[in-house]
Amino acid sequence: MLQTVYGTSNIVWANVIGLVLFFLTVGYFLGGWLADRYPTPRLFYGLVSLAGFCAIFFLLLASALLRWAASALAAVNVGAILSSLVGVMVALAVPITLLGCLSPFAIRLGVRNVEEAGRISGRIYAVSTWGSLMGTYLPVLWVIPQAGTRMAALFFGGLLLVVGLVGLWASDRRAGMVGLLLPLLLLPFVLLWTRGGVKDLPGQIFETESAYNYIQVLRQGDCNYLLLNEGQAYHSFYCDGGRVPRVSVWSIMLAAPFFNAAPAQVDNLAVIGLAAGTIPKQFSQVFGPLPVDGIELDPAIVQAGRDYFALNDPNINVIVGDGRYELNRLPGRYDVITIDAYKVPYIPWHLTTQEFFQEVRDHLNEDGVVAINVGRVPTDRRLVEAMTATMLTVFPTVHAIDIPGSLNTILVATMQPTTADNLRANLAALPAGTDPLLIAAIETAAQNLVPAGASDVIFTDERAPLETIVDSLVLRYLLEQGPAGLPGLGG
Repeated sequence: MLQTVYGTSNIVWANVIGLVLFFLTVGYFLGGWLADRYPTPRLFYGLVSLAGFCAIFFLLLASALLRWAASALAAVNVGAILSSLVGVMVALAVPITLLGCLSPFAIRLGVRNVEEAGRISGRIYAVSTWGSLMGTYLPVLWVIPQAGTRMAALFFGGLLLVVGLVGLWASDRRAGMVGLLLPLLLLPFVLLWTRGGVKDLPGQIFETESAYNYIQVLRQGDCNYLLLNEGQAYHSFYCDGGRVPRVSVWSIMLAAPFFNAAPAQVDNLAVIGLAAGTIPKQFSQVFGPLPVDGIELDPAIVQAGRDYFALNDPNINVIVGDGRYELNRLPGRYDVITIDAYKVPYIPWHLTTQEFFQEVRDHLNEDGVVAINVGRVPTDRRLVEAMTATMLTVFPTVHAIDIPGSLNTILVATMQPTTADNLRANLAALPAGTDPLLIAAIETAAQNLVPAGASDVIFTDERAPLETIVDSLVLRYLLEQGPAGLPGLGG
């Protein structure tokens, strides 16, 4: 639910996990106190029923708040975004605190004498941990991909509510009758808060929730755009008939092989972060139907690509899996490898390290090049400089291209020592009839070359403080420029 608005950075995860642990701690204390004062099955099953009720009510309330937050994010309304986040955290507090009450209460009811305390508590903790395992894997692998987050809340909360009501009925029929009011009270909220989509942005033609992402497809004019999670950037686009309306971040990747001495040649391509296929489709347009191995983590994104972005070219071999792992399984070498695996504004850290780039080097031909999309802000290039420094430990030359109208820099590393003059010489030597997209991409790259400054930070598998750098530069930029400085969909 949270990643649809706030993304999946380490900060989001840390806050969610930390708050869950805090609310559980409060629940443990409260449950132990209640169990000693009122050690009755009726109260215990009443708490179970109430926890199930609150799991449905407050998680659906959180989804409604997040839908409001999504609209606020689209309008870059920081006050509404922050207030909705506070509301979501408060909504989490009630069901999680109630769930925390149950374990100490169950132990208190189960232990009849001191001699069996260890056996009973061990059994209850084993059952509890087994439930945690089921609660970890079932939503991710089955319920959320099949039914979405709101229905997952309804399913698991309803299961808990049924268990509580059955126990309440068995322990006290009168209390059980009163407990039956809980599902009746829930009914209007379930009908109200499970209707409609997760988001409803202008032009939205598709949305779904996968095991990894919240996925949207928007249509503007004759083009479809792929948005993920918080939706502050688009990850692929496709216009009717394959039209490319302008030079984009992905178009600049076309210029990467032309940093080699003339004549530049591209016979094959590997893409880490395929998304819906914009990079290989533009390479295929310019260089012909060359063999492409495209790696994408999320199969639901691949399916959206096939349905809405014409990702059906026979020359594109789609590989579903983690970029680094799948790259190391590929037997061949490539003229170009591109990397664009953002979860905005973060690159997965394991795709930024010295060891990773050594693995990339091992999959490049003698004159191969690698191009990676890196974020920055106008006054802070620390991430770009750290990435440059890291790549220079593996490759002899790194070139930097600032994409106009965006907060992106394309870093191009070459297997051979190269200069920017090669790019200009290749541009001048392009034959008549060259695809205009390639000409525009190389011209844009040549006009926006910047010095590839390197810092003293080297990312390694042992230590890659990527998110620390990104968090600080984003915060600094927001403090200096305000949210209006963030690029939107049309940027």
